[in-house]
Amino acid sequence: MDSPQALAALKKYFGYDDFRPLQLSIVEHVYAGRDGIVLMPTGGGKSMCFQIPAVTMPGTAVVVSPLISLMKDQVDGLHAVGIRAAFLNSTQRGSEAHNVEQAYENGELHLLYVSPEKLLSPGFFTFLRRRRVCLFAIDEAHCISAWGHDFRPEYTRLRQLKQAFPDVPVLALTATADRLTRRDMAEQLGIPDAKQFIASFNRPNLSLEVRPGQKRREQIVRFLRDRPNQAGIVYCLSRKQTEQLSEKLREAGYKSEAYHAGLSAEKRAKVQSDFIRDKTLIVCATIAFGMGIDKSNVRWVIHYTMPKNLENYYQEIGRAGRDGASADTLLFYSYNDYTTLKDMISGSGNADIQLAKLDRMKEYAESLACRRRILLNYFSEDHGEDCGNCDVCANPPERFDGTVLAQKALSAVARLRESTGLGLTIDILRGSGRKDILANGYDRIKTYGAGRDLSTYDWNQYFGQLISLGYLYVAHEDFNKLRLAPAARRVLFDGEGVELVKFQTIRDRKKQEESRTAKRAAAPRSRNSLFDVLREVRRALAREASIPPYLIFSDKTLEEMAAAEPTTELAMSRINGVGEVKLARFGDHFMQAIRQFEGESDAAPASAVKARAGDVRKKRRAEDRERQGDTPSHLVSLAALQAGDTVKAIATNRGVKKATIYSHLAKAYQEGHEFAIEKLLPADTMDWIDEASASVPDGEGRKAVLAYIAEHYREGVVHYHHLELMEAFRHRHPLTTPI
Repeated sequence: MDSPQALAALKKYFGYDDFRPLQLSIVEHVYAGRDGIVLMPTGGGKSMCFQIPAVTMPGTAVVVSPLISLMKDQVDGLHAVGIRAAFLNSTQRGSEAHNVEQAYENGELHLLYVSPEKLLSPGFFTFLRRRRVCLFAIDEAHCISAWGHDFRPEYTRLRQLKQAFPDVPVLALTATADRLTRRDMAEQLGIPDAKQFIASFNRPNLSLEVRPGQKRREQIVRFLRDRPNQAGIVYCLSRKQTEQLSEKLREAGYKSEAYHAGLSAEKRAKVQSDFIRDKTLIVCATIAFGMGIDKSNVRWVIHYTMPKNLENYYQEIGRAGRDGASADTLLFYSYNDYTTLKDMISGSGNADIQLAKLDRMKEYAESLACRRRILLNYFSEDHGEDCGNCDVCANPPERFDGTVLAQKALSAVARLRESTGLGLTIDILRGSGRKDILANGYDRIKTYGAGRDLSTYDWNQYFGQLISLGYLYVAHEDFNKLRLAPAARRVLFDGEGVELVKFQTIRDRKKQEESRTAKRAAAPRSRNSLFDVLREVRRALAREASIPPYLIFSDKTLEEMAAAEPTTELAMSRINGVGEVKLARFGDHFMQAIRQFEGESDAAPASAVKARAGDVRKKRRAEDRERQGDTPSHLVSLAALQAGDTVKAIATNRGVKKATIYSHLAKAYQEGHEFAIEKLLPADTMDWIDEASASVPDGEGRKAVLAYIAEHYREGVVHYHHLELMEAFRHRHPLTTPI
């Protein structure tokens, strides 16, 4: 395998000319058969690091993911670009799982997604050895670590992979893992020498803002007024908060739903599905929502209450702007939030570490330093420039030259050989006469008493800034001792200056908010009306294909189309995100919309384009009638099935609903035509329907049969068209013995 092959696959399947930073290096590392740990932020392109090897290497890549709810969306997204993929997990019935296993054994899959429970089930390694596995990709790999914030017991047994398949490279990928978690991941997976690829965590398209926690609901409503028709998530601490806030937003005229673990599985699935398909634009959720969401066009994320740590916070805001287009994040903070979370954490495992991380989250919320610098430095990314896209940069507080102060603090840590925590270090700087300081000889170091001129409170604040700015870090695993970061050397030995904030000059937050609102109002909109037209076309095509709109094209791709206005296949193929399969499947629809827009410069053709896109089905029905001639319609559907088309494909090609095709096939079977009608039914459906039909009183009809199945077996898995197929089957194969 080589770089040109990887680049060709990137263009063919995903429509991009170049890899993002580190992606190609990781792909080449996999080609060389080596293990690796990949740390990339949400939306940074982790999946490409194993998807490109999967389509260019012989064999199948096995992807281990804890996100069962996301697997189908991931597989659908791969199908949309022409990549052969499937998944195996506990949601599947026998026949569906069997078909996937058969496809794997036949070498028909580029990627196979499995849950950790499925991977570690008895006999599964033996099954995998029936074909060549080219790569194991461990997604959300922070779950393997005892230090991780989303502990998953099955992940602790994944070291068995390297023992069972020593020659297959293992790639562990995550969006949030600090220094300790990365080290623990490598040890737990049995790949201690794996090369670590740490991408930049800088997401410059995300704006960062923190506001005081007063009148949060009113502030959110004002926030939404500036962002009409945009999808977003509000994270809340409790179930009650999600429901009350969602109701408040509905009263204000917004499409909002609550999501939390207390809802039924069916309700949660519906909320998630409606959000993914843009039917619901706002979800007010607990942290139970989000890891199963692969939606690229989330335009904002709000934290109604402060998260427990910066890892959670960064992962959750990372769900906004995954397509690279601009997105906003807003965190509400109050000291009451902090004390509530502190009480919750105090009785949990690893309480000391979790409380230390909560304190870092609090420092972020209270800080007057560039928020992006704080986040990036927390993830060990040395970032010395202010971002210009956070509330602090927009309204900077008064600063002063704090170089001498920083040198005193950093020198004290160095002379103490990085062996003390924050409180003791400050006491030494202030010349305290504590017995332990004298007993250990700390009073004899050069910086003892060098900071007598500042109070303990002030030193706490300035040390917090030095940690936030990346000059120091706290070694949580070693009793929270202070350690020097690489940037500290530049201050101590290279003459680098340090700017710190004067606390007494904090500006009024209300004025900051008013200033930001005024700037947003004055700023030109980046999306013109052509973007709105293309978004309507995308929505109509998504409904027709029964897939989420973002799987057609991302907002970022639509924005590029709106700017470039491509009207030929060559021009359209140059748009980032337009690969060969999507160009062939969707290109004409968008080019037609652009041509119409160009011809009606003063018109607003969105509704007309939407209507035309919706008329595609009518056009296909007319073409279908012309093709079928005198052949009965149900036999046309049967011929397509026998030719290998799926029911969904037949319905799409003929411009009708799937239920119509099922009716056609039922009629054909009753007439005596031969085909495997039972394969059109979900596993065990035939037995369920037989039992339900025998149990329901005569004359109550199909509705009663469906209700019986929903109550005794699985709700929603059997539909009217299944009953129609079953009736056709029983017409030719009646039961010979009573149930």
